[in-house]
Amino acid sequence: MKINVKPKEATAIVNSLLGGVVPRIGVQHITVGRSEEVEAFITALEDVKNGHSMVKFWIGDFGSGKSFMLHLLNTVALKQKFVVSTADFTPDNRPYSNDGKAVILYTAIMDNIAIQTKPECGALATLLEKWIEQIVSATASENNLSLLEIRSEQYSNLVQTKIMQTINGLTDVGFATVVMKYYEGYISDDELIKRNALKWLKGQYKLKLEARQDLNVREIINDLNYYDMLKNFTSLFVSMGYSGFMINLDEAINLYKISTAATREKNYEKILTIYNDCFQGKISHLFINFAGTREFLENERRGLFSYLALKSRLETNKFETQQIRDFAQPVIRLLPIDHNEIFVLLQKLKAVFEFNYKIEIAITDDEIHVFMEEIYIKPGANEFLTPREVIRDFLNVLSILRQNPTVDKNNLFNQIEIKDERPMETLLDGIEEL
Repeated sequence: MKINVKPKEATAIVNSLLGGVVPRIGVQHITVGRSEEVEAFITALEDVKNGHSMVKFWIGDFGSGKSFMLHLLNTVALKQKFVVSTADFTPDNRPYSNDGKAVILYTAIMDNIAIQTKPECGALATLLEKWIEQIVSATASENNLSLLEIRSEQYSNLVQTKIMQTINGLTDVGFATVVMKYYEGYISDDELIKRNALKWLKGQYKLKLEARQDLNVREIINDLNYYDMLKNFTSLFVSMGYSGFMINLDEAINLYKISTAATREKNYEKILTIYNDCFQGKISHLFINFAGTREFLENERRGLFSYLALKSRLETNKFETQQIRDFAQPVIRLLPIDHNEIFVLLQKLKAVFEFNYKIEIAITDDEIHVFMEEIYIKPGANEFLTPREVIRDFLNVLSILRQNPTVDKNNLFNQIEIKDERPMETLLDGIEEL
């Protein structure tokens, strides 16, 4: 099987999957199934391009491909000229907090911003400088000045006025002042000013005094206003010509794991606020995806369904079955890919692996079938085996064969063992509420 993959993508795919994580780039080359989900997602992207906003919940069992799906959505959205970002919920960050955990989530989102020309994240500074160049160019054109002339100090007030006109109307949490500071640093090539402005925009200032000393701004981004900043950036990106801002939030099970019921409820209330803002038209061009397990969604003591306002919005279409799907609803359930799709996936992985190492591995399609037969008849396979484990075991076999070509493949297949790698999250149901 030939595959049109770039060397950097191939290396990312092999190294990431061997490490048990989803690669940031190149996932489109190893995608199988999910065509209906992707088609529905592209339709939703068109709605967001046209000024609507959207929230989707991607729900599946552990190892079912939720993280893979989010990375695939990133790839699709980048091609549709969206600014994208991905962050994981952890015990240290969440949508609602009064002790800094929400702004930590915001900082992760800002750090992971990506665009098509910089798909591996860290694109915030690139976007700011691209936006400034657009402002400079527009100001020069409006005032019949050359691009060289407009950069001189005598015309800086014209550019600053244009910047203020562009961001006028955005929620004022110091955003305009800091953007202006970044412009000053950019024009004067002052890296310290640029670095401090970027630090503020990423929510990394902890004290107002420090921000005032560095940037002469009285506010900082915190747990209460970070969502307003996300909306500010959405508007800014659209003003630059981008289709919108898509944010993917993975590992939502960490919200389910919050031990205090009142804190969980506050976080679900924040999700409800975002959901309502998007679907009631209070914000434009924003697309937020959450990925989590069925427990995170359906558990009526700790999951989203424990918050009745969310349960009423997120219950599955009563007419949906495994054969008749509704991909337009907010919740998309990721069903397991079948054995034929797994076989095609393994073929693609072999092609990527061989391209990456510039070698041919002596394993035929028939032997891939044998590998699959061996792994799916192992004790525990029906209960515990996930695509993630199949992929990792197959790549481990390829890795051994690359370095030891004479090894007996069947012996390798026979050594595979199935283990329960699922987290112990469901045991939390037995923990008494604090």
